[in-house]
Amino acid sequence: MATLAQTVAYRVEVVATGLEHPWSLAFLPGGGLLVTERPGRLRLIEPGTDGRLQLRNEPVAGLPPVLASGQAGLFDILLDPGFATNRRLLLSFAHGTPEANHLRVVSARFDGRQLQELQPVFTSQPPKSDAQHFGGRMTWLPDGSLLFGMGDGNLERTDAQRLHTHLGKFLRIHADGRVPADNPFVSRDSALPEIYSTGHRNPQGVVMVYGVPYAHEHGSRGGDELNRLAPGANFGWPITTGGVDYTYARISPYRSLPGITPPLTEWTPSIAPAGLAWYDGPLFPAWRGSLLVAALAERSVRRVPMPNGTPGPQEILFKELGERLRDVRVGPDGAVYLLTDSLQGRVLRVVPSRS
Repeated sequence: MATLAQTVAYRVEVVATGLEHPWSLAFLPGGGLLVTERPGRLRLIEPGTDGRLQLRNEPVAGLPPVLASGQAGLFDILLDPGFATNRRLLLSFAHGTPEANHLRVVSARFDGRQLQELQPVFTSQPPKSDAQHFGGRMTWLPDGSLLFGMGDGNLERTDAQRLHTHLGKFLRIHADGRVPADNPFVSRDSALPEIYSTGHRNPQGVVMVYGVPYAHEHGSRGGDELNRLAPGANFGWPITTGGVDYTYARISPYRSLPGITPPLTEWTPSIAPAGLAWYDGPLFPAWRGSLLVAALAERSVRRVPMPNGTPGPQEILFKELGERLRDVRVGPDGAVYLLTDSLQGRVLRVVPSRS
């Protein structure tokens, strides 16, 4: 897997500091941002009187109770396609107790200061008893349905291959929680109807590219994957993998098998991919047509050019920051936004260097 030398000059601006393990962000009409913090807070960053973005001291009110323990907490935020008029958004988070927990998705209306009209639209089944591998990233499909990832729970990883559980799957629902009639397993006995694809370990990035969903997921010790999702596809975990267990024990002797969709690319050693964006903006022409992969362990963003949907030589960006990067997003103006994963996490904005 070849890597490229740095292709463009950029500078990194600090938008906000003092965020506790920020996990996701969304761009608001009018130039503001909403940022989730893993312990269960939603923070508003909005233009001040001088036009510069400022973090409000008070978190957004009205959030549901969130289980915050280990990897569990508040995860993704996704604005409704009609947010400009209906002010609705979705949140994903860990719900329940350490002994019996779920991935939950709720819909709510944001009035500018608090959440109202909170409505649960999905709760994973069955409950699990480990605070790891929740997944949680969400995106809209072109037909308006919601696609999101659910990790394998890190307990019985072969559940990723079983259809009676949401663990280790991508899932598809309507925004109000109804199950689309054309989901791939909706008519199969004993299969949960929300299942879209199977064989995932811990997906923490998903993005739409010209109507096609791409996703990445954490491997164990190696075997991180970038995949092109498709309804009904099986992506192999744990019966195929390029990684080994954290104890160095072999997970599977197979890297490929008939009926398993192979990854587009794989990272070994693990980079710990944690956020995913598509760059097609005006500020960095050399980056257009690329996936941007935020990496925790590598403390970088991997730029993956995708000519004709095929990964090209990768570029490693932002290593000079020396920080675990939880998320990467592309702003409406084409700037790249980063979330750093720490007790004093930051929102950063990347723009071209001044000439």
